[in-house]
Amino acid sequence: MKLLLSTGNIMGGGSSIRPSTSQKTNAELISSLRANFEQSAKDQANGHVNGVSNGDATPKKAAYSAWTSQDSKDELQIPTLSFTHSALEEPRPQYDITAKLFFLPSCSTSARPAATRKALSLVLEELHMPSIDLLILSFPGVYFDEQEDCPDKLATRGAVESQPEAIEQQIEAWKTLEELKDEGLVEKLGIAEFGADRLDQFLEGTNIKPAVDQINLRDCCSVPKALLTLAKSKGVELLVHNDCSNILPRGTLRELLGPQGAGVLAEPGKTGDKRKSLHGEDVENGTESEGLKGEVTPQWVVKYTAVVRNRGVVENKGYFACAELAA
Repeated sequence: MKLLLSTGNIMGGGSSIRPSTSQKTNAELISSLRANFEQSAKDQANGHVNGVSNGDATPKKAAYSAWTSQDSKDELQIPTLSFTHSALEEPRPQYDITAKLFFLPSCSTSARPAATRKALSLVLEELHMPSIDLLILSFPGVYFDEQEDCPDKLATRGAVESQPEAIEQQIEAWKTLEELKDEGLVEKLGIAEFGADRLDQFLEGTNIKPAVDQINLRDCCSVPKALLTLAKSKGVELLVHNDCSNILPRGTLRELLGPQGAGVLAEPGKTGDKRKSLHGEDVENGTESEGLKGEVTPQWVVKYTAVVRNRGVVENKGYFACAELAA
């Protein structure tokens, strides 16, 4: 079963000037998911419908089945998604819309084409827009300066969760982005954390070249000269980002969805006489149990941002994340 997680618009009730880059992306993602889960459960428990309460001011915690949706046996929305109202107020030409898709180590290469299209579809539906300006692809285990001598920066990376894959696999994943551009859904394409050697090989093997290479300088202040020279000669714009390489760790996701969090997942290893309800949750002795059983593995995360052109105002920003739950 797929678990589809969403934050909604994390900018709150209104627009904001571009936020500080000091907050790590995974901290923002986790805190925003947690807040959306808690608010959705609270609204359902207290009878809120479109912001109107039933008058009961007593805080309650609703069962997860009350604020999630399982449209099919293969996908559980956490919380229930609604694309009824447009998330943006102005016409399409007024916005710069960027999405960044993070493939996580557990996402197989064969699953990437469908994941890419699903992620972009969710962003377009959420924003009620026909296209975006820039789609950036991030691969696990890739660092733009992996061959550079920069001890201070290496120390800030933390544990390396996966090794870089073969360039051929990355080029294969890129083909889906080329298709999306040909279909008019994306204006420009980008990659993240590609150093000079990897970028050079990538450019040789792709039909539509990346317009952007996002790099994370961390504690090193200079971009390697070889990368600067190559990017300039090939017309690739180098942009600095502050995203974490491990944006959604498996343990963090289980904690977020477990009994002490959203209550969607049960404690691992618990057994008993259970059956499945129509909504997919376990039922024990006729009552809802603590949650779904199984091993959860995060697959991908997409971050999207809609900025009002010429004003630098972020009107909408959010995340979708997908995980697999295996019994």
